[in-house]
Amino acid sequence: MNLSWKTITEIARELRNNPTPSEKHLWKYLRKRQFNGYKFLRQKPFIYEVRNGRKYFFIADFYCAELRLVIELDGKIHDIHKEYDFQRDLVLKGLGLKVLRIRNEELRDLDKVLERIREFIHI
Repeated sequence: MNLSWKTITEIARELRNNPTPSEKHLWKYLRKRQFNGYKFLRQKPFIYEVRNGRKYFFIADFYCAELRLVIELDGKIHDIHKEYDFQRDLVLKGLGLKVLRIRNEELRDLDKVLERIREFIHI
């Protein structure tokens, strides 16, 4: 995407104000340092390139600066966007971030998801 920072911030705010059911569910366990004392943000924008005055960015579902960890929740739409997601993950990893993708269906067993995040952190 290519927009001004103010617009990027507005988009992120709109996404925070209208979370998916899966985002809402996981956020209950990540917010307010409830997950191992780590601070997570929702809908965090990352500008990965500025070219000719244009900012190119992604907005991560969840981000922990201390861990440099991005958590992405993948719904059905991601089944047809695999190549886009792959490229996006490469860009985020190029920024020095770790990316963990969790399918929405996995959230049915939240304990397992939280354990998966803990294991990923210690890699």
